[in-house]
Amino acid sequence: MAETTKKASRAKRAPEPGAAKLRLRVRGYDHALVDQSAKQIIDTALRFEATVVGPIPLPTDISRFTVNRSTFVDKNAREQFEMRTHKRLIDILNPNPKIVDALTNLSLPSGVAIDVRMV
Repeated sequence: MAETTKKASRAKRAPEPGAAKLRLRVRGYDHALVDQSAKQIIDTALRFEATVVGPIPLPTDISRFTVNRSTFVDKNAREQFEMRTHKRLIDILNPNPKIVDALTNLSLPSGVAIDVRMV
């Protein structure tokens, strides 16, 4: 009986239906840079007392390429390469203009792309 009440009290309540939400999608080829950028974004949002959900790791996109080693003769000699795109999702609930301004002025490392949408 006590365990069920603990679980119910730990459950996160859903955001209000009319509440604004800022959805940030961080992408990059190096997972360490992606995690570092996500931490920097979350620290900036928490400095302005925002409610942050995440970072949520999204599935990694893997692009594989197979190429011939030589130009003409050896069809059986091939090399395989892959590029991994790591992604994280961060939601900021009820953002104010100070948070948006701070996030736009944020200096992030090269190799990290951020998509910002209001949901």
